[in-house]
Amino acid sequence: MRLALSLHAKQLVMRKILLTSAVVLLAAAASAQGVRWTSRVEPEGGNAYRIVLEAQIPARYHMYDMGPYGDDGPNATTLIFTPDAGARLIGGVEQLTAPERHYDAVFGMEIGTFEKKARFAQRVELTAAEASVGVALEWMICNDSSCMPPEESELTIRIPQQRTAIGENTVTNSVSISSDASGSLWALIIEAILWGFAALLTPCVFPMVPMTVSYFLKGEGGPAMGRLRAALYGLFIVALYTVPVAAIILITRLAGGDAVTADIFNWLATHWLPNLVFFAVFMIFAASFFGAFEITMPSWMVNKADAKADTKGLGGIFFLALTLVLVSFSCTGPIVGSVLIKSTSGEFWTPILTMLAFSVAFALPFTLFALFPSVLKKLPRSGGWLNSVKVAIGFVEVALGFKFLSVADQTYHWGLLDREVYLAIWIAVFSLLGLYLLGKIKFAHDSDLPHLGVGRLALAIAVFAFVVYMLPGMWGAPLKGLSGYLPPLTTQDFVLTPSSGVPAATAAPRTAAADAAAPGRGKYSDFLRLPHGLEGFFDLHEAEAYAARVGKPLFIDFTGHGCVNCREMEARVWSAPEVLQMLRDDYVICALYSDDKKTLPAADWVTADTGKVLKSLGKINSYYALKTYGVNAQPYYVLQGRDGQPLVPPRGYDLDAEAFAAFLKSGIEAYNRQK
Repeated sequence: MRLALSLHAKQLVMRKILLTSAVVLLAAAASAQGVRWTSRVEPEGGNAYRIVLEAQIPARYHMYDMGPYGDDGPNATTLIFTPDAGARLIGGVEQLTAPERHYDAVFGMEIGTFEKKARFAQRVELTAAEASVGVALEWMICNDSSCMPPEESELTIRIPQQRTAIGENTVTNSVSISSDASGSLWALIIEAILWGFAALLTPCVFPMVPMTVSYFLKGEGGPAMGRLRAALYGLFIVALYTVPVAAIILITRLAGGDAVTADIFNWLATHWLPNLVFFAVFMIFAASFFGAFEITMPSWMVNKADAKADTKGLGGIFFLALTLVLVSFSCTGPIVGSVLIKSTSGEFWTPILTMLAFSVAFALPFTLFALFPSVLKKLPRSGGWLNSVKVAIGFVEVALGFKFLSVADQTYHWGLLDREVYLAIWIAVFSLLGLYLLGKIKFAHDSDLPHLGVGRLALAIAVFAFVVYMLPGMWGAPLKGLSGYLPPLTTQDFVLTPSSGVPAATAAPRTAAADAAAPGRGKYSDFLRLPHGLEGFFDLHEAEAYAARVGKPLFIDFTGHGCVNCREMEARVWSAPEVLQMLRDDYVICALYSDDKKTLPAADWVTADTGKVLKSLGKINSYYALKTYGVNAQPYYVLQGRDGQPLVPPRGYDLDAEAFAAFLKSGIEAYNRQK
């Protein structure tokens, strides 16, 4: 009886642990989502309707009201309604929820804030049977210690909306909104999940399957306890990967706030030292995968964790998970590093969520093996095929490693890895991988390949198809599918123009007599270029002066050399004919690089609010973006009008070219209304 009670008590404790962990993870996800907006349409009689928007604000946060507060105040909530030809607006936006007003000593003015929820309304009159109304939203939330960067989104509302089957007069449309970078975040999470599953096939990880199964075959405590132990095993694996990353980010945030965290991420992603270290690490791991030597964690560390794994209870399960993480480090280390570096864009939650996704995918198979140990009988035995996987990963490691060298090369303008050099390396690497898959190349630890299997042949075909896809890039093909990984096309020396076939390098050189304030001839244009032959500025003051002179709105592009999403936007969205035409003819372009390491003359240095003197072009631009718009991630696009203020809510990463064209059009229309 006492044994049964003890077992029951242990189960209750374990359930509480699992429940607490789940609550923590859900809270993290909820916090990452930010404000949730819902909309509904209310008939007011005749052709009049009222659109009501409601913001659900996360706990312990407040959102600013509509202000306005000018340049010296907080970021006010803005709602810009744009009806199509079938409707017209009646009056302005109403704040249905009364904000809590108080004097803020930091801003030196009275401000209004909302907590928990806020409701807004806009009256509309139909001039046709039905119509659509677009809404551009921008808001910012803060707690007692810090603020999240301003966020924005757009939604479209149909009027009149269809009624529900039970005859209600309103229909609620919900949209969870965090930022325009949500698409990028989901792409990173999906990539992390795929890497997590792929890690199971690496030779460092796969041999751990028998160890897991032998441990859980004992079946101590009955089926219920077995399920609990298996779940805890998976939870410990996830925690061992995710908690250290989260702790580092949290400590830096608490120690210095968002700016310090962003500076650390920016340093990791763009400084020459960590990038060269990561490049060297990838090359060393690749050499190890090719069979030059073995990389393992210190034997004393692994042996100590393995010995404690033999103990019973929670400690044994934890140390079994720790042993798995340590033993698999030589194969998962480069994958983890790649996942983290790709997600270090200054966002607080992005690295944590991507590592959580990777670790959950990595832990899931081991959790299933722990739940159903007999599944092992159906798995293939380790052998020569694992070494083939290891070598194939080595080739991929070589290719991915050059991305880090490329980032350092671009941010410091070394000129080592122009686009055609980078492509030549990738073409050579993947050609060798294809030959290896066909059995034409053999490494020291490879088994004999008496015949070529169908699966191996299919992989070889895919690899050689990829090589053929890259070949036109040597002559300037855009290669949109790889735009985020390649150096920009502006670094390529030999590009055939699509119209005449004449190399672009033969174009007439710029003359010294040209206007220094003209696009493409201002500051920093000697080492910075815009894509697609566009001309613009790289200094905001020059761009503002020129825009005022020619009477055009200003397109400010907060970008970076190491920004994968920036290259994708330029290759996939900027290249759209309608977008490219407006950028070329209707806007003055100003690209502000946040990671450029060029040291400026003393006259151009900027002193931050903290008293620190900013000397490099990247630090000055990054400080301006954070201070003015509260953003530290790229890309970020601002359409600026005559008064130096945004014409419409700024926009982030979004590969929808039509939506981006509509964004540019709305900026032109707003600029024309200022005349």
